[in-house]
Amino acid sequence: MALKTLETTHEIIDKLVKLDGARVTELADRMDKPTSTVHDYLDALYDGGYVIKEDQVYRVSSRFLYIGQRARSQHRVYNAAKHQVRELADRTGEYASLVVEEQGYGVLLYNVQGEKAVDIDTPDGIRTSLHSFAPGKCILANLPERRVEEIISEHGLKARTPNTITDREKLSEELERVRKQGYAIDQEEQFEGMQGVSVPIMDLAENVRGAVSVYGPIGRVGDPQEQERLREAVFEAVNVIEVNLKYPSDYP
Repeated sequence: MALKTLETTHEIIDKLVKLDGARVTELADRMDKPTSTVHDYLDALYDGGYVIKEDQVYRVSSRFLYIGQRARSQHRVYNAAKHQVRELADRTGEYASLVVEEQGYGVLLYNVQGEKAVDIDTPDGIRTSLHSFAPGKCILANLPERRVEEIISEHGLKARTPNTITDREKLSEELERVRKQGYAIDQEEQFEGMQGVSVPIMDLAENVRGAVSVYGPIGRVGDPQEQERLREAVFEAVNVIEVNLKYPSDYP
C-alpha cells in the first residue's frame, strides 16, 4: 500500500510538471482516478509545501528548486566542472552543458548559453536517452558492455529525430568510434538543425563521470574548421575538469 501511495504521488507531481499546472478534475481525468482521491493527495502535497494553488490550479512549488540545487551541489563532477562549462559557453558563444548518467538516462546537470546560442528548451535536470545525443554516446562508450546492454534493454533505442541511431549494431559501431577518437558528434540526432560535439570526463580509475558538450546550429558549426575549434575547446575544458576531480581542494 505504501509503495502504491508513493507511485501515485510521483505520478501527480510528474503530471503537474508536464501540464504546467492543472485543476483537480483535469488531473483526475488524466490519471483516470477519482477526483476525491487526487484531491486528498494534492492536499497532502500542499501541506508539505510541494505544491501551490492559484485560482484552483495546482502547480509544483519552488521547494523542488531547493531540492534540485542541493542534489546538484552534492555532485563532485558538478563542482569540478561548473566554471569550465561557463567559460566554454563564453569562449564559443554556443550552448555548453554538463551531462551525467542516472538510472540509465542522461541528466542535464548544468547548461549555459553563450551569446550566439540557440534558445532550446533544455532546463537543468531534464532526462533523455543516452543513445540520442553526443554526451550520452560518450558515456555509453565508456561504460562496461554489460551496463550498456542493461540500459538498452530497459530503455530501448527510441528515435528523437530521423537521424537518431536506433539500430543496435549501428550504435555499437558508433560507440567503438567514440572510444577510439575520444569524442562524440551529434548530427541532428537530438535536435533537428543542431550539431554538437562532446568529450567524456574520466576519473583516475578510468571510470566515466559525465560528459561536456557544445551545441550550435548546423549552419554555423557544421564547417570543418569550426568543428575543430569547438572540439579543441571542449577537450581543453575537460582536461581542466579532470584535474579538478583529481585535486578537489583546487576548486570551490
